Amino acid sequence: APELETGVASPAQVIGLQAGDRIVAIDGQPVRPDEIADTIADSNGNELTLTVTRGGEELQLGPVAPQLVDDRYRVGFGLEGSGLGLVPSVGRAVEVTGLVAKEIVKSLGRLVTGDGRDEVSSPIGITQASSDAVERGAESYLWVLGLISLSLALLNLLPLLPLDGGHILFTLIEGARGKFLQREIYERVSVVGLAVVLLLFFVGLSNDIGKLS
Repeated sequence: APELETGVASPAQVIGLQAGDRIVAIDGQPVRPDEIADTIADSNGNELTLTVTRGGEELQLGPVAPQLVDDRYRVGFGLEGSGLGLVPSVGRAVEVTGLVAKEIVKSLGRLVTGDGRDEVSSPIGITQASSDAVERGAESYLWVLGLISLSLALLNLLPLLPLDGGHILFTLIEGARGKFLQREIYERVSVVGLAVVLLLFFVGLSNDIGKLS
């Protein structure tokens, strides 16, 4: 369990969390590994009790109050994963891709209603997130880099010109019609697509500048 930047023992150290402990529940509620960080972050600083397995025994650690670090509540430990075989890796990749695609759709929906404006980032925010990940280690950096690449790839598949998704959509339409669409239609749709892309860029840019200031 690492120490916080202030040099004060982290909450994980206070309750005696050890390397190799497996967290199976928080406040009596079973949690999967991918739910642990969000469950702690959503605690709003309220005390939590961790249920862990250690050496075949189940232990209750806490209660302890998470501390706010980098605008997120944390207890002060990192999760260690285990390697997967080829087939499980492919399945996990498909699962993560589905989750990211789902979150992108949700974010775009919230953006339309005006609630998701702060979720958009420009290259400035992407660079900052990558820099923060580098400080946490190579594994964290590669994970963030992969998520960024995946997110950009999925956004590129949106059915808007001049994005690849728009070209795919128009190719399917032309294939179904058996003839090419008029050039004027391409131009008009491209103007709408460019407007949407530029809008997202400037919204993300204003968010990142606001965070820096």
